[in-house]
Amino acid sequence: MTTLFIADLHLEDARPDTNDEFLRFLDQEARGADRLFILGDLFEAWVGDDDPSATGVKVADGLADLAKSGTQIAFIHGNRDFLLGHDYAKRACMRLLPDPSLIVLEGEPTLIGHGDLYCTSDVGYQQFRSMTRNPQWQSQFLSQPLAARLAFAQQAREASKARYGELQAAGTAETITDVTPEAVDSAFDRYGVRRIIHGHTHRPAVHEEDGRTRIVVGDWYGETPRYLRADAEGSRLLAFA
Repeated sequence: MTTLFIADLHLEDARPDTNDEFLRFLDQEARGADRLFILGDLFEAWVGDDDPSATGVKVADGLADLAKSGTQIAFIHGNRDFLLGHDYAKRACMRLLPDPSLIVLEGEPTLIGHGDLYCTSDVGYQQFRSMTRNPQWQSQFLSQPLAARLAFAQQAREASKARYGELQAAGTAETITDVTPEAVDSAFDRYGVRRIIHGHTHRPAVHEEDGRTRIVVGDWYGETPRYLRADAEGSRLLAFA
């Protein structure tokens, strides 16, 4: 069985080259895979399934075409596309999974998720996450006109960039925006697994310690490893350009 994992593509109309690369990925690397797991932040922003962006339409068509060829597709929400709903998932022929989720990979129970839950040092973000994952907040937000939701998303992105700049200036960006060992250890213990796979941090790597493995899937900026492939040859991070 061949299983692929991707995360943090941040697709949007303003990045047409990356959008095209992703569609080629679906048609080439992903074609013939048994499973594809999308671990959040497929889109730079998602304000509701009524979003008319051309990127959303093309991506849904590409995923649906891959699913019709026999690949099972599952999606876990990220911090940018947590409002992606069942209507869009149906159009893209993909299944929505909770964050985190347990799967069996290479015969071993494996915990997968976006990864932001492990960044517990970023207290401000965790408060924002808790608020925006509340079903009541989401219902109220989605009831607003599309223009208002798009404006909110733009403001949120600008605020995020400004805050990251402040953390960089203070020399704390690398630690605040990365996972905390305590949160990762807690997840290993709680779910009784020896392997965790996630994205979010944009720091692709394989971390091994005390018989436990944590694999961080890369983002789709630059030439970093962009996906994880698990098959008969093992698990490995690979680039795609």
